[in-house]
Amino acid sequence: MRCWRLLLGLALSLGASPLHAQARLNVVASFSILGDFVKNVGGDRVEVTTLVGPDGDVHVYTPTPADVRKIADAKLLVINGFGLEGWLPRLLQAASSKATIVTATMGIAPLKAGSDADPHAWQSVANAEKYVADIRDALVAADPVDADVFRQNAKTYLAKLEALDGEVRQAIGQIPESRRRMISTHDAFGYFAARYGIAFIAPVGVSTEAEPSARDIARIIGQVKAEHIPAVFLERIGDPRLMRRISEETGAKVGGTLYSDSLTDEKGEAPTYIDMVRHNIRTLTSALAN
Repeated sequence: MRCWRLLLGLALSLGASPLHAQARLNVVASFSILGDFVKNVGGDRVEVTTLVGPDGDVHVYTPTPADVRKIADAKLLVINGFGLEGWLPRLLQAASSKATIVTATMGIAPLKAGSDADPHAWQSVANAEKYVADIRDALVAADPVDADVFRQNAKTYLAKLEALDGEVRQAIGQIPESRRRMISTHDAFGYFAARYGIAFIAPVGVSTEAEPSARDIARIIGQVKAEHIPAVFLERIGDPRLMRRISEETGAKVGGTLYSDSLTDEKGEAPTYIDMVRHNIRTLTSALAN
């Protein structure tokens, strides 16, 4: 009899494993950077799916039928807000989604880009800490049983982000103030500029949907020459030909590639948010420090 009880107990414990896996909180993030934040806070208690994956452009994304299914099954949907996901309302309508929407920029004062909000708030690591706090609170509300796990994971990750913010400040301090000016492919670094004191000049608008006109290019070339801007930088999802033309006509150095709106896959240079920021700051200091 005792043997049967042991076997029964073993069978029940083995049978519980897939149920526990199925019970993980189903969270959908709108793009890869948010997905990374959710993974760091949720750990193995959440199942995270991203709509716009690695190397994708969230500005011009077109949802797929698979996205409708992802949204329909989600308990939480984490978005950036500030107008970044302009395609989202139609997707929500198509999915008849009942997911709780978590706007990760809640509490962040937006910078203006023309008449609109600049959506790239994560480029300031201090803002990224606010994203993580908002995500933590949403996970706790959605799954109180695992609240302590979420709080501890967030505490650990926030400490890493605080250290990262210090790394960026220290690195920028190595660049002479007269050289803290640069051109990037599109206007994705306003929050970085405001936080860390580097002037970014973008030849296109805040969205990668914009195409530069001949007048735009001429204006930027003139500005680079007049202000002796030392470097131009490619942006991972932009058109590199524009930067190369500006470099050729002005003599400004092509400083390398920056990541703004997307992470890479695991084999790339920026598979996580922390990797992305460190890559960007190494690229900037290498080009601008001397």
